[in-house]
Amino acid sequence: MQYKDYYKILGVSRDAKTDDIRKAYRKLAKQYHPDINKEAGAEEKYKEINEAYEVLKDPDKREKYDTLGMNWQQGQDFTPPPGWGSSGGYQRVEFGGNFSDFFQTLFGGSGGFGGLGDLFGSSGSGNFGSSGYHHPVSKDSNAEITLTLEEAFKAGKFSLKIGNRTQSVNIPKGITEGTKLTLRGKSEMGGDLHLTIHISPDPVYELNGYDLTREVKVPVYDAVLGKDLAVGTLTGEVAVKMPPGIQDGQKLRLRGKGMPKRDGTNGDLFVRVRIEIPRHLSAKQKELWQKIAQEG
Repeated sequence: MQYKDYYKILGVSRDAKTDDIRKAYRKLAKQYHPDINKEAGAEEKYKEINEAYEVLKDPDKREKYDTLGMNWQQGQDFTPPPGWGSSGGYQRVEFGGNFSDFFQTLFGGSGGFGGLGDLFGSSGSGNFGSSGYHHPVSKDSNAEITLTLEEAFKAGKFSLKIGNRTQSVNIPKGITEGTKLTLRGKSEMGGDLHLTIHISPDPVYELNGYDLTREVKVPVYDAVLGKDLAVGTLTGEVAVKMPPGIQDGQKLRLRGKGMPKRDGTNGDLFVRVRIEIPRHLSAKQKELWQKIAQEG
């Protein structure tokens, strides 16, 4: 029987990674699928591609194939080692012609077209055409990701871990907690990826829709007399005028310093003032406070 060069069939090198083998298989299997390609010889080519992938995707089968087959050249006769096909294992099993004699001699005909799951995003079940082959049905999938507040504010392209792979995702401005995005054709099963975006709680800012709130502590005398405050925002520090006599918990509003909206504007940033009461007073400070109290 003839040796079959599975690497040559898939068009990959002998040191190809599993992902490269899978990509090559998907491309060729879709090209030669009998329900798509009606040219003469397409069905046989499709069987050959699946047979090659059945071996090269499996580390054990690939190692066995490399050990026995790597010293043979395409077109030469292959003679199985002594004992193959005997009671020592590797008996030939008929599988309806899905695999060649070469494959069945090496692996006992075990398996089926296991590559179908990798090609069509299923475990081999699904819709079959009149030819008995699986139709390439694309399926949508769902995923959730969590961004920091700063990432949600900046938006743009991110390299995110989604499922079993890393994808480049363009996050638009104007997202809020729970925003859903549809990434066309980005599902691992060939369909659309429906992405739900969460924004993680921030240690400084409270998020409410597009508005932000943060707290700023001020000494009691600044609250009484008023002062310009340097307040941090997501775009840097800004000066905020705090009026005299401000009360604890009162908010100052900074328009347009919140989260970006889809219309190009921004929400607001609210600065909640927290007045710090001194815990320890010197004798002089205590005297001054007593005078203030007497003055009313």
